[in-house]
Amino acid sequence: MGQADSDVNNGNITGETSSGGGGGGGGGKGKREREKEKERTKLRERHRRAITSRMLAGLRQYGNFPLPARADMNDVIAALAREAGWSVDADGTTYRQSHQSNHVVQFPTRSIDSPLSSSTLKNCAKAALECQQQHPSLRIDDNLSPVSLDSVVIAESDHPGNGRYAGASPIPSVGCVDANQLIQDVHSTERRNDFTENFYVPVYAMLPVGVIDNFGQLVDPQGVRQELSYMKSLNVDGVVIDCWWGIVEGWNPQKYVWSGYRELFNLIRDFKLKLQVVMAFHEYGGNASGNVMISLPQWVLEIGKDNPDIFFTDREGRRSFECLNWSIDKERVLHGRTGIEVYFDFMRSFRSEFDDLFVEGMIAAIEIGLGASGELKYPSFPERMGWIYPGIGEFQCYDKYSQTSLLKEAKSRGFSFWGKGPENAGQYNSQPHETGFFQERGEYDSYYGRFFLNWYSQLLIGHAENVLSLANLAFEDTKIIVKIPAIYWSYKTASHAAELTAGYYNPSNRDGYSPVFETLKKYSVTVKFVCPGPQMSSNEHEEALADPEGLSWQVVNAAWDKGLLIGGENAITCFDRESCMRLIEMAKPRNHPDSNHFSFFTYRQPSPLVQGSTCFADLDYFIKRMHGDLQR
Repeated sequence: MGQADSDVNNGNITGETSSGGGGGGGGGKGKREREKEKERTKLRERHRRAITSRMLAGLRQYGNFPLPARADMNDVIAALAREAGWSVDADGTTYRQSHQSNHVVQFPTRSIDSPLSSSTLKNCAKAALECQQQHPSLRIDDNLSPVSLDSVVIAESDHPGNGRYAGASPIPSVGCVDANQLIQDVHSTERRNDFTENFYVPVYAMLPVGVIDNFGQLVDPQGVRQELSYMKSLNVDGVVIDCWWGIVEGWNPQKYVWSGYRELFNLIRDFKLKLQVVMAFHEYGGNASGNVMISLPQWVLEIGKDNPDIFFTDREGRRSFECLNWSIDKERVLHGRTGIEVYFDFMRSFRSEFDDLFVEGMIAAIEIGLGASGELKYPSFPERMGWIYPGIGEFQCYDKYSQTSLLKEAKSRGFSFWGKGPENAGQYNSQPHETGFFQERGEYDSYYGRFFLNWYSQLLIGHAENVLSLANLAFEDTKIIVKIPAIYWSYKTASHAAELTAGYYNPSNRDGYSPVFETLKKYSVTVKFVCPGPQMSSNEHEEALADPEGLSWQVVNAAWDKGLLIGGENAITCFDRESCMRLIEMAKPRNHPDSNHFSFFTYRQPSPLVQGSTCFADLDYFIKRMHGDLQR
């Protein structure tokens, strides 16, 4: 085996191959065949991973399967085998326990501790037949043997022929059971398999962005009061308000204008609604923002004219004004203050100004904006630079502060020539296969690629840690929320290119969310996940190599595996019954082994309720289902 093959096996794929001196044409032909076979294997593996991802999402959603966040096909097969009553050892040995065995037989819901005699089995079968005569809604599953330990009585309405899943419930004891107990067991199993209806998930409605103008004043108090009245009539638990850094500290450093927000909060207090407040350290604007534009503070933009490196920068040198560069978190470039000092001063001012609302418990949580759009991500998909879905975006690390950090890290590894960003990562609207960095066997999985992506993602994690450590000081004993983006396009590729440019080192062979959640866990953060909606057809998702369900399943379960609370937020521009059902199933998953569910849900409305464009019936249904007031 040559050096090129060795490099491939080690993940150091550079595209270079060594040519032998005496192989001739036959050797070249054999090599080309091997390369073609490798490509076919890669395609088969990618297809298999996509199928596995969809299977995992379905099993987690509709069945009682305790699957790990990064489960593979072996985990799926083992879970299905155990659900069917088989025993699966750690080495994969699978077998059916005999009824003569003295071993304890394990079942998904209950165990049987002693063997059954043949007479007992006959009596049980007889009793079951009598039950069926007395209760026609019950029947014996014809596919099960009468001498099998996991023979069950199944409700007719739950039979697979009726299109509904119901897990088999084993015989609860060595004796026979009466009809009433059988009925009770069937109905209790059905309740366990349904949504966790008894859980109360609070629903918060987000107020429109333009209620506070760029001078910090409340725009239309009467209109806001009418909007709050509509929300109250729908029994929402509270409202979400963005406190914009660019408005409150918009004109002079450390001069905070809270008067408009004070007037707004007093209105909300009159309706006895809870508050979630967003510390919005990003700009607002774009194609979906209407006429509302909120920039970063003017004094920050003035500093940026002389020192544009305080902003994120792409490979072409174009600056992003969506948020401050994370590489200046500890650089004194903002009139003598560092980035994190500016954030902390803003948060501390808010906490001091509205101390009375914290004391009386009206402010339920504070959401900390940590990046573009208020989400923990790089501004890798800027519409003003021409990005459109499903472009992979671009790395945002070509300012002098980030480049200095990258070079320093490269020198510490002994490879100073690694101290620069990739040059073959494409442009904003490129597709993974069009780039040398993100394509199959691309440079993203080489030694340099792994070094760079680790550094790039650690910058994101480090920023979260820097800001959250100070947020915990400013908002002691208050729930802290961090929003995680849903970057689901290119998810079916090996590289997950769009996630990589956004700062999540999550290719198909690595879990990129667990390290982020490990940091959030240190500060007892509640994760808010933007739930992908049915915005496109399946064909459009296929063209984008997108997998919203697979990404959602990975992110939500990775957070739950770390013991974090999770809230949700809709990302769709409409709100119909089908969308409601998807969101409810995600917020209250059926049969979760730990009974996990969302701790709250934020409803984003495309327009104010007073305009009448929102379907009140669907929204009312959604809120009642979240509150557990309606059964399926």
